[in-house]
Amino acid sequence: MFNALVLDRAADTLTASVRALDDDALPEGDVLVAVLYSSLNYKDALAVTGKGKIIRGAFPFVPGIDLVGRVEASTASAFAPGDRVILTGGGLGERTWGGYSQRQRVGAEWLVSLPQAMTPLRAMEMGTAGFTAMLAVMALEEHGITPDRGDVVVTGASGGVGSIAVALLARLGYTVVASTGSEDAHGYLRDLGATRIVHRDELGQGPARPLDSARWSGAVDTVGGETLAAVLSTLGRHGCVAACGNAGGHHLNTTVFPFILRGVNLLGIDSNTAPLPRRRQAWKRLALDLPKPAADLILSGIIHLDQVPAMSEEILKGGVRGRIVVDVNS
Repeated sequence: MFNALVLDRAADTLTASVRALDDDALPEGDVLVAVLYSSLNYKDALAVTGKGKIIRGAFPFVPGIDLVGRVEASTASAFAPGDRVILTGGGLGERTWGGYSQRQRVGAEWLVSLPQAMTPLRAMEMGTAGFTAMLAVMALEEHGITPDRGDVVVTGASGGVGSIAVALLARLGYTVVASTGSEDAHGYLRDLGATRIVHRDELGQGPARPLDSARWSGAVDTVGGETLAAVLSTLGRHGCVAACGNAGGHHLNTTVFPFILRGVNLLGIDSNTAPLPRRRQAWKRLALDLPKPAADLILSGIIHLDQVPAMSEEILKGGVRGRIVVDVNS
């Protein structure tokens, strides 16, 4: 028997409770994993509270879009008992049962070996947020946004993806401007490497003009909506924004002017279905490019399975800075 956080839906009511299960309850999959840690992301909070249409599988359902653990059994040639593996995305915690469980059976096609330079705890300090941030940074690099080209702005900078993006960009030599509405996060963001802080309202009101004065060579946008529209209008010539969130809205009210008059690029970051070679590359980079002091700053707390519902509410209220790790075995 093992414990898992299980969601049940009856009529319009969603309930979450820690429940004892056995292996017969687990879904089909190539690899049986003894889960060590998971993490709590914004998407998880939407799923656990029922405030977002995240879960596409049948109830009862185990959420959690991240996990790291040790392989206990495998019918896939790529993995053997004792291997340490990471799984983020690929429908985990959305279509198939997720990481809020002490044991899970998963498909091998989405698994990545835990890098030697990374501990299981560090992997979930990063989780989907760190993986997404690394993909965003890689996209900027691949489109010619180098440190010598000027400021790079990160929106939603005190959240999980934003915090890690700030730390990664600073580590790689970029001049990072952090956009946040959290007044008490300024010191935290400077400690992560931000050289300047701007209030989120500077961008959150949308663009002042279809094409405004150039302010940034690149951007990582975790907010979407009017913030993304404002970033596009203020990117410099041939600038790029890596877009990976919609906490501020999913509509984008912009014009073609930034694209055809300045040649800017809007780069979509999809961490859920990123190809396996890119997954491996991003995790290897995360293990090497994010220094331990920054990772320690980003870790907001470690919680138990039974604390996930309450902490999910706090995340949706904007009351959590950085990353929350879920110790499924405590």
